[in-house]
Amino acid sequence: MGGVYGHKAVGYPVLMTTKGTPGRVVRIDDATWAAYGELCKAEGTSRADDLRRHAHARVAAWNKAKKQRNADLIGRMSTDKPPAD
Repeated sequence: MGGVYGHKAVGYPVLMTTKGTPGRVVRIDDATWAAYGELCKAEGTSRADDLRRHAHARVAAWNKAKKQRNADLIGRMSTDKPPAD
């Protein structure tokens, strides 16, 4: 991590939002973006909040799966018998 605020340097534009979190640039066609805005409005949320929740859920599931794979590996390693002499 580097910089004054401890954010990692990246090779793409990052805008700071009014809430102090880095803004991100995504490429989504206009028709999809407009429909997504309508969908989010109908659900009482914003596109930004919906994207954040989706990203958090995906990362949480990924971390859970990694933790389970590690636990499985450690379990298999601890049940391995030493080679017979």
